[in-house]
Amino acid sequence: MLVSAKEMLDKAREGHYAVGQFNINNLEWTKSILLTAQELQSPVILGVSEGAGKYMTGFKTVTAMVDAMVEELGITVPVALHLDHGTYEGCYKCIEAGFSSIMFDGSHYPIDENIAKTKELVQVCAEKGLSLEAEVGSIGGEEDGVIGKGECADPNECKMIADLGVDMLAAGIGNIHGKYPENWEGLSFETLAAVKEKVGDMPLVLHGGTGIPADQIKKAISLGVAKINVNTECQLAFAAATREYVEAGKDLQGKGFDPRKLLAPGAEAIKATVKEKMELFGSIGKA
Repeated sequence: MLVSAKEMLDKAREGHYAVGQFNINNLEWTKSILLTAQELQSPVILGVSEGAGKYMTGFKTVTAMVDAMVEELGITVPVALHLDHGTYEGCYKCIEAGFSSIMFDGSHYPIDENIAKTKELVQVCAEKGLSLEAEVGSIGGEEDGVIGKGECADPNECKMIADLGVDMLAAGIGNIHGKYPENWEGLSFETLAAVKEKVGDMPLVLHGGTGIPADQIKKAISLGVAKINVNTECQLAFAAATREYVEAGKDLQGKGFDPRKLLAPGAEAIKATVKEKMELFGSIGKA
């Protein structure tokens, strides 16, 4: 059964670890992430972007797949199905489709409009028992066609959004989606500390978890980050393992062209990546 992310993130904040959000793109990715979470007894958040939801034919399809997989695989650890960087319209589609958690990304709106829309969604999610993530300050890079410059969030605006009753807050602190460039200056811990001072015990979210050095990840957790998003690293691992399989000619041997065999190395690579991140985030054994 899918659960809200609220309880798992409150526990993570209190226990000084973080829960990983791993984005899913198909059955193989979902299966790999769920099996790893179960093996390691870690809570997990399955992230779905609007683009990925469309690719998988719709949010109702995604919910049905995840619900069935949790049952068929005997998954007992807490699992939240979470809309990632949702539009206002996308949030309502996911609420209707049975997601257990949503993110409304109003960071590109003027703060007053971000507040108004977030306030409305806080009430809707509370009525239905869903957790809600909001965003202040843009995350750098590109996500489903939305391009952010990576501006650091205004701590005062973060407090205004947090005070609405959201369950978690993504505040831009110099993090970006995708690969980090060589000249990246690192996370702004000054901004993170200022946000933490303003929002108190609110669980904070770090987007763009791929490529951030381990010491910065741990420092971010110490300053209140309780949810860390990972997508690109799984994509890179999946692509590299699949490329190796094909370039070795294994798809030409026997029934190596069978999709179940062709996709297996990539699925195993995702398991390894998720395990590595759960170890770094400290969520193993916290189910």
